[in-house]
Amino acid sequence: MNRHKSRIGWKGLLAGAAAGLIASFAMGKFSALFMSGSNSKQGQEDSTVRAASAISQALFHHDLTPDQKTIAGPAMHYLFGSTMGATYGVLVEFWDAARLGWGLPFGAAVWLGAHAITVPALGLSEPITRNPPAAEAIEGAAHLVYGAMLETVRRSIRNP
Repeated sequence: MNRHKSRIGWKGLLAGAAAGLIASFAMGKFSALFMSGSNSKQGQEDSTVRAASAISQALFHHDLTPDQKTIAGPAMHYLFGSTMGATYGVLVEFWDAARLGWGLPFGAAVWLGAHAITVPALGLSEPITRNPPAAEAIEGAAHLVYGAMLETVRRSIRNP
């Protein structure tokens, strides 16, 4: 029940946020390796670009230019990945079972909660049932890469 190190929420939050940035990078590289161009089917924008555009319109009443979209899409990806990482970092500080599976269950939960349910429900992407199974398999695997990298980096930061 008690670990030899004390449970400190803010350290978990910071370690998780930093790990989330690195895990998001790894996830992006994994996706790029296997999806090369299949994300932009028939001129559709990526869901991160759609989300950034929606936020810009709602908060600033500003439509993003194409140049702004090339920055805003990845920024949204890293912001979300870092936020999920921070959440995970705090979670594992106080719930030992969350570390089971070396981050893979968390990566699967992010895939299910964000990619499969929330993003399509917000109209930021098509439902996953409309995507080719191979593309969804790669997307799921990319989220597992995110989870595993998240735990690997978080653990190295919190337990040097």
